[in-house]
Amino acid sequence: MTTKMPPPASRPVRSAAPAPGRQAARTRWAKNAAQSVMWWCISLGLFIGIWELITVLGWTNTIILPPPHEFFAEIANQDQFLAPRIGVERTGGNFVLLTAIVATLKRVLIGLVMGFVAALGVGGLACYFDLFGKLTLPVITLLAPIAPIAWIPFAIMAFGIGDSAAIFVVFIGIFFLLTLATVNAIRNVNQLYINTARVLGASRRQVMFKVILPAIIPDLFFILRINFFAAWMAVLAAEMVGVNTGLGAIVMVGRQMFNAKLMFLGMAVIGLVGYLLDVVFRQLQNRVLWWKGASQL
Repeated sequence: MTTKMPPPASRPVRSAAPAPGRQAARTRWAKNAAQSVMWWCISLGLFIGIWELITVLGWTNTIILPPPHEFFAEIANQDQFLAPRIGVERTGGNFVLLTAIVATLKRVLIGLVMGFVAALGVGGLACYFDLFGKLTLPVITLLAPIAPIAWIPFAIMAFGIGDSAAIFVVFIGIFFLLTLATVNAIRNVNQLYINTARVLGASRRQVMFKVILPAIIPDLFFILRINFFAAWMAVLAAEMVGVNTGLGAIVMVGRQMFNAKLMFLGMAVIGLVGYLLDVVFRQLQNRVLWWKGASQL
């Protein structure tokens, strides 16, 4: 007597759905970004509101300390940005202020990239080759405390008036400090990582590029962000003193014309652009160092 087996039950077909982890991460990022923008607007609005209130109450001299709504109105008067020539070439039609922003950003970014690459290379060589480190690190340590602004006269004499002088000041402003930071970060890498790589048969070169370099990148990103503000201030000082183009020149033109509104407009744009660049650095750091989360109390 044969027993009939029941037919196999058909399995339900599952529709493809996005990974819940990725969707949650995007939602969390959007929520954090919205909260950051909200608190930034509240903080800035509170500051501007207090400033405007002090002006309305007559506690300040509006010729020396104009209220924000007055110096932001200076954006409409584009002719004053051309005396002397603040921009190198017009960018964005006749919006000369954008030309000044682009000129300054170009100098800062070129100087930052050159300084970061050079500091990483020199710092790595100083640790990889002992003789090279003994010959170069004392000189670098001697030059590191010199403020970037002190290099401006030399930069103007060596490179003349133009982009090269400003880029050199930015480069000098981060190269020495970032080189010392690179050496310090390499020497503070956990010895356990290095010993483990050697036990697994890694060569000295592989230890440097596969173990040490990834281990020091988080520290270098943080130090680069901190030194960015020093480089930002240095290039603005160079533009005020000798370059005569860019955001720094706006403040200098305002001083020469005794126009406090133009000076404060330049200062406001400098702060805003610097803040936005720091935000970009933070996002880049979070993307590259995705495995490092922020500590919370």
